[in-house]
Amino acid sequence: MSAPGIAWVLGYTIAAEIGDISRFASAKKLVGYTGLCPRVYQSGARDHRGPLAKNGPKYLRWALIEAAVHAAHHPRYHNHYQATKRRLGRHRGPAVARVEVARQLAEAIWYMLTKQERFAPARPHAPALVA
Repeated sequence: MSAPGIAWVLGYTIAAEIGDISRFASAKKLVGYTGLCPRVYQSGARDHRGPLAKNGPKYLRWALIEAAVHAAHHPRYHNHYQATKRRLGRHRGPAVARVEVARQLAEAIWYMLTKQERFAPARPHAPALVA
């Protein structure tokens, strides 16, 4: 519950849907389990990315997306959320940005549970100074 956007209801839902975190060898494996990554179609040199895979528990996906709505206001995720939203436009941008934040939250949850630590993100990147 120390991660931004996650209170007790979402915390219990995420914990129940993930189960034992040691099942996942890496944060990437957990993200793949959530179904928040794009479907990939590959054949030879051709590589096409489709819609979300949506494999895995739907309530875990729901909980991470709900948490992402509120986590988008946290300083750690705010700039990336706004940049993605602006880059993709008014209609598609907010939805894609929420999914990206949800993926980042899933990675943070994996690190928090494997290291038994609270949410402690690195400082947001400061804009570069132009001299």
